[in-house]
Amino acid sequence: MITYNDIYEAARKERYSEQLQLIPKKFVKEVADYLKEKKEIASKENDIFSDVIIKTKKQLENAITLFKELMVRRRKKILDLTLIAAETGISKKDFENMLDFEKELFEKLMKCMDASDKTLNQSLNGKKEEELKNDLIIFKSNVEEFIGIDGNKMGPFHESQIANLPKEIAKILVDDSKADYVIE
Repeated sequence: MITYNDIYEAARKERYSEQLQLIPKKFVKEVADYLKEKKEIASKENDIFSDVIIKTKKQLENAITLFKELMVRRRKKILDLTLIAAETGISKKDFENMLDFEKELFEKLMKCMDASDKTLNQSLNGKKEEELKNDLIIFKSNVEEFIGIDGNKMGPFHESQIANLPKEIAKILVDDSKADYVIE
């Protein structure tokens, strides 16, 4: 079971180190359990002036503040690592110190950075941004197989299926109330 001191130490280590610190994989769950336990104790109304309840409420407030600070500092370090990794690559040690959801965040940020770099390079090389030729739609009902504008077979599509179709076909399906645009 995690204690207030464990949360405090994790926040302190993160605050005074430039590197992302290693924290246990179950740290977030254990903090959630700790906070739930403290909330239950603090919510007891039997003796509102009890020293134990007052101390528990203060410890709960401080633990929440420390945990939020810890997560903000870790996110900031992940953002910094993303910028560095986009230019040079990332140290395996830093990646290993990330929690699973932080690794996912890092991967998504890297994909965004790569896409941004690609767009920038295209702009620098004089390539015009191509107008989107397709629309993303979601089907409101089943649609049988049909022949597209290019002569190729399309479908069949099922209700609530999402498809990326040419704008002209998407417009026809939406106008016929067989689909809706996912993003307008």
